[in-house]
Parts: sequence; structure tokens; C-alpha cells
Amino acid sequence: AEYQAGMNIVFDFGAVLFEWQPAKLVRQHFPDHAPDDAAAHALAADIFRHKDWHAFDQGLLEPDEIMARTVARLALPQAGVFELVDHIGERLTPIPASLSVLERLRDLRDAQAHVNGVPVQLYYLSNMPSPYARVLEQRHPFLKWFADGIYSGDVKLIKPDPAIFALLAQRHGLVPANTVFIDDLAANVEAARALGWAAIHFVSSEQMARELVVLGL
Repeated sequence: AEYQAGMNIVFDFGAVLFEWQPAKLVRQHFPDHAPDDAAAHALAADIFRHKDWHAFDQGLLEPDEIMARTVARLALPQAGVFELVDHIGERLTPIPASLSVLERLRDLRDAQAHVNGVPVQLYYLSNMPSPYARVLEQRHPFLKWFADGIYSGDVKLIKPDPAIFALLAQRHGLVPANTVFIDDLAANVEAARALGWAAIHFVSSEQMARELVVLGL
């Protein structure tokens, strides 16, 4: 489809702006259960791609509930699960090359640059439990570069449900043709495109930067 160049740039956070390496986390916390990369990837999928974790993302389960369910379901040591779940917020560290792209977009915004006659603005749309969102807000001053955004845990909605995209658009009057969404998961990218947004399927920071340039950003 032909898109007008995007002016509202909407970022996913995990694996786009912040490092998210679940298999690495699992190997650190459960060396006996994840002795090699294959086992670590399998266990990470069992933990983080399960409906229980999605419910935690969506704000439907509290931290103690997701911990207890994960321990019981996967027969993992309780101490390891508590340590893992409790500290994920602190483990989400910025990806330097992605942060550079965000900084460039912030500078465009601050210079009151217009693309196709519309000013540049930054938003986020992240599947993230509220406790981790609060940690990110405390630890990373650059999040103030965003005009606003939505964490799934705060609104009890989760990507790729169109309702969470619609909520962001409604709150800020986002015009689909002037909105670019960046996410590492294909299902979320497809959901945005179905609403008429332009979207970039994130593979690397460099590829994201190139695709933004193509869109005039």
C-alpha cells in the first residue's frame, strides 16, 4: 500500500528499544533446566509465550500469581522463578543503536520538523506488566521524550488486539495514514496495518533506521 510518510512514530519497547533475551535470562536462572541453548529457548517459550504470561502482561494476574502458576506448571524451583520475575524490569536495558534512532526522531520533533506538512511526534505501545513499566519510568529519563503511550498492563488490553491500537489512536487523534508503528512481532505489525497504519517489522536497529528514512523520517 502507498502510505503518506509517518509523522506519529509509535514504538514497541521489548526487543525494539530495550534488550529482551528470554533464553539468556532462563539460562542464568535455571542452569539445571536449561543446560544448552535449545533447552533454554524451549523453556523460555514455555514461560513467556504461555497464556498465563500474556495475562500478566495484560494486567490480569499479579506478580505473585504468575510466579506461583509458573512454579506449579513447569515444576521449576520457586526461588529461581521469584528471582526471574521480580527483576525483569531492571534487566530491560536500552539497545544503543535503537536509542540513537529515537534520539534522531526526538531532534526532528524538537526542531519542529514537518513531514508532508505534519509535525513529528513520538508514542509507545508496549505489552508490559505495570510493575515493569514503573521500573522503566524510574530508570530511563529518555522515556520523557515520548508524548505519551500505553502499557498493556495499565489498560487491561494487549497487542495484537485492535482495541489497544484504537485506544492510543483515540486518545491522541492519530490519523492512520500519518502513523508508523514499529514492532518485532509480525502479528502486532499485521494488526497495525489492518487499521491502516504504516508499520515496520523490526529486525535490527539499522534496518529500522533505513525503513524510517524511506518513509521520510
